[in-house]
Amino acid sequence: MSTSRIEALQKMLDDRPRDPRARFGLALEYERLERWDDVVLQLREYLSVSDDEGNAYGRLARALALLGRVDEARQAYRDGIQAATRHGHPTMAADLEEELAEYDNG
Repeated sequence: MSTSRIEALQKMLDDRPRDPRARFGLALEYERLERWDDVVLQLREYLSVSDDEGNAYGRLARALALLGRVDEARQAYRDGIQAATRHGHPTMAADLEEELAEYDNG
């Protein structure tokens, strides 16, 4: 199932490489398959073309942490907190702060 979705999303991106919805969708498909390097790549691409409200930063941070790239994960959490705050999502910002605290205290 995911393979066909990945192929469809990749085709969309071949036609429109800056399409944020397709890029985020591809990241989610890779996330389902636990392809963390691909998740990181796609989310970084997504964030380069979209004004994310915090969700993608949290997903990026989790993927980076799973890859053992904790310093980069911390920065992604910080960026997500700023984005969530900027977009008026205090609950999301608080959730990201809690996740960041686990790495700062661990």
